[in-house]
Amino acid sequence: MQQIADHLGVSKFVVSKALSGKGGVNEHTKSRVIQAASQLGYFTQKNAYIKNKTAEQQMTLSPAGKQSVIVLMPNIRFQTKDSLYWGKIMEGISQELEQNGLGMVIVSESRADHFIHVLNPEGILGMIGVGQIESQLLLEVHRLGIPMVLVDHEDDLIPTDTVFANNMDTTARLCNHLIGLGHTRLHFIGDVHFSRSFRDRWGGFREALEQNGLQVPPPRNPMLAINGVDSGEFLTEEFESWIVEQRNKEDIPTALICANDFIAISVTAVLSKHGICVPEGISVTGFDNIDDSYRSQPALTTVHVPKEAMGQRAVKKLLERIQSSELAIEKILVSAELVHRESTSAPSA
Repeated sequence: MQQIADHLGVSKFVVSKALSGKGGVNEHTKSRVIQAASQLGYFTQKNAYIKNKTAEQQMTLSPAGKQSVIVLMPNIRFQTKDSLYWGKIMEGISQELEQNGLGMVIVSESRADHFIHVLNPEGILGMIGVGQIESQLLLEVHRLGIPMVLVDHEDDLIPTDTVFANNMDTTARLCNHLIGLGHTRLHFIGDVHFSRSFRDRWGGFREALEQNGLQVPPPRNPMLAINGVDSGEFLTEEFESWIVEQRNKEDIPTALICANDFIAISVTAVLSKHGICVPEGISVTGFDNIDDSYRSQPALTTVHVPKEAMGQRAVKKLLERIQSSELAIEKILVSAELVHRESTSAPSA
């Protein structure tokens, strides 16, 4: 803590209060302390931040031990149990916990101060975080010494096990398939700052194009908007103006690689509105293989993410972490597979 204080030019007392989660330190200073602590390796040191536990206090899977797991899924960015994507992950978590005789408490709180008020560290085994979660909230869980695993999210400040689909490699395979069909003008549609998964999918797109000697255009941000449960409705103005401009310049892309199925379905609707047929005019692909992907017209070429398997794997990793806290932290990649449907074909001459 003295090193952190010297690094920032503040007192050790300020550092202590910021890291303890107590009040009396403004948010800007707390953020600087947390960032510096991460850079200086504070969170990776044994017993530096996580509260020590005696042998009698260690979490156990015995009948006399704690029997519930908190599943934290803040209700932001379509993250609800009714979601066609997140809901499937929740189903996998629930099934695996049930098989192990464990209960599940779903918490949708997104503010750290509210979450801590409802949290009883002595009554739970651990926590599984699903989707985007604020650093401050995760930091409070880490401070309390609660084992946790994150699904489809990671935080640079907090060392913890994570479970992802193999986003980068699968997107690269999808692009290589399209390039093999003869596509040379491919564009990525999605906000790379929206989530780690979107960023990894963009990375796979870029890698495939670079390896094939093709120009890598910047990603187009379609601006997702929340409009009810799992909507992801497409704000069309920016995309419409761009695609019309590209057509007027006779530089229309031959394929659009969309960051998820919602974007792909919305893109297809915009193209249809402007008389551009899919796949004859432009091939379109999605990602996630939600139920709507095969109901769309045309049926969407996409990537099947084994969502239930991700949830199940997160539970297994959490139980491993509870029983063996000294294990190396893991980033687990669950294999995803291409699903070829009617929205892609060879480019027209």
